[in-house]
Amino acid sequence: MVTPVMTDIGTLITRSTNVRGGRPRIAGTGVTVRRIVGWYKLGLEPEEIVDEIPHLTLAQVYAALAYYHANRDEIEKDLAEEEAEAVRLEQRHHQNQAHRS
Repeated sequence: MVTPVMTDIGTLITRSTNVRGGRPRIAGTGVTVRRIVGWYKLGLEPEEIVDEIPHLTLAQVYAALAYYHANRDEIEKDLAEEEAEAVRLEQRHHQNQAHRS
């Protein structure tokens, strides 16, 4: 009889100050919870996210989504900061283009 392997779901998400800026990520990968949430917010189902990032398992994607739902404020703040930085960089790019003209 084969004994099933049990996974402690608490080990699926990790963070290290020297990896991805300390953002929570799927353990053993560089894939951040933020990245999974981005796909999720675009309307992808967990199975579709695995199709997009095939080295992940469905359990890993669900762990990232569980982390997001349990820590929504943290992840939403991170997403908002990323969006603000993207807007700032785009504005700076347009200003540089205008100065060159």
